[in-house]
Amino acid sequence: MELVKGWAGKKVLTSPFVIQLLIIMYLVEFVKGALLVSILPVYMGQVLGLSVYAIGWALALQYIGDNAFRSPLGWIIDRIGYRNVMLFGVVFTFASVVIVSVSSSLGWIILACLLLGIGTSPLWPCVITGATAVAGNEASGTIMSVVYMSWLTGVGCGPIVINFFIVHTYRPAFLLLISMMIVVIIVALFLPGKRKSLEIEGREVPHSDESVHLDGVTFGQKVRSYFAKVRSSLHASWLLYPAMFMQNFALGLLTPVLTLYARTVLHLSPQKYSLFLIAGGAVTVLFLIPVGKWVDRFGTKWFLHVGFLTAAIALPILGNSRDLPLVLVIVMLVGIGYACIIPAWNALIADAIPKSERGAVWGFFLTIEGLGMVFGSIMSGKLWDSLGPHAPFYVSGSVLLILFVLHLFITRRPAVVVR
Repeated sequence: MELVKGWAGKKVLTSPFVIQLLIIMYLVEFVKGALLVSILPVYMGQVLGLSVYAIGWALALQYIGDNAFRSPLGWIIDRIGYRNVMLFGVVFTFASVVIVSVSSSLGWIILACLLLGIGTSPLWPCVITGATAVAGNEASGTIMSVVYMSWLTGVGCGPIVINFFIVHTYRPAFLLLISMMIVVIIVALFLPGKRKSLEIEGREVPHSDESVHLDGVTFGQKVRSYFAKVRSSLHASWLLYPAMFMQNFALGLLTPVLTLYARTVLHLSPQKYSLFLIAGGAVTVLFLIPVGKWVDRFGTKWFLHVGFLTAAIALPILGNSRDLPLVLVIVMLVGIGYACIIPAWNALIADAIPKSERGAVWGFFLTIEGLGMVFGSIMSGKLWDSLGPHAPFYVSGSVLLILFVLHLFITRRPAVVVR
């Protein structure tokens, strides 16, 4: 069995299709991170002179566009394959970068943010659906580790590297991002079409005369019939749905306030704050691959137990700490906790998804997770203003503790196949 899993892991990591997906993931997340963190807030505020309110709405549209289209695009992947869906997304993302680079109008910038959200919405459904299709259950933990490494390095490198291209003007930075998106479009052109996509997922290519049986059936009836079929084939406990929401809700509570906490409470300089982020991110990335392999070998259960408990205990301590060496240790503990959670959690979800409807279900699950991130981000600021800087950390830790208890019930009554 170990030889089979080892061979499966090597097959995944050397698959040209998976490598294409990882390249697209890294470059798109690099561009997105550079735009949302380093360019758009400062560019819209200082160069275009827009209000904070306008900037907030512009960036919010990006998240709304991303989350709204994930589920339907996951369904479309199952119908037309990876190439056309991903091309749709990367062309929209390319258009958003071009619009930001040439326009100084608020209306055009808002449109660019919306296009960025719509353009990046196929990314996760395509990458996770394709990667897990190649990996199968034998290497799902390994492939999730690799996918999240690609995401983390892209998100982390984008805001840092792009600053070296912003000197007296934004032109070199925009040229770099446009060049990257051209590379992404070229790579996306070589993704598998409909027939090859079905072969990768182990599904039969439908006969050309199958459409005859759909005469007189409305689009709405097709969609309802499709999702009824998906529901009947899901191997998922109903507890998994609130758990998916809560997992990203806990993360969303922290994302908007981390920088504010570091600058106003810990009084870190931008350079020191970057070092703390690098420390936490580096620990997470370093642990992802070995944890992913251990998940494939030993199962998801204990890694999720350890990950949820570690993060649940560390986050409230982080929100109440002022001693910088202790903060650094706690940040690294949070990184270890999430390194245990990420591959194990996604491997657990992958086990619940029927092979024949992988794209649609991943899109639906990612939408639930995205809603958790949106609501967490909204609630985070309210908690900060009403109860103080420590509140988001306390609530996030409490949510992860509840998630730990919920996971105990999921593993005790495994309607999901818990490995």
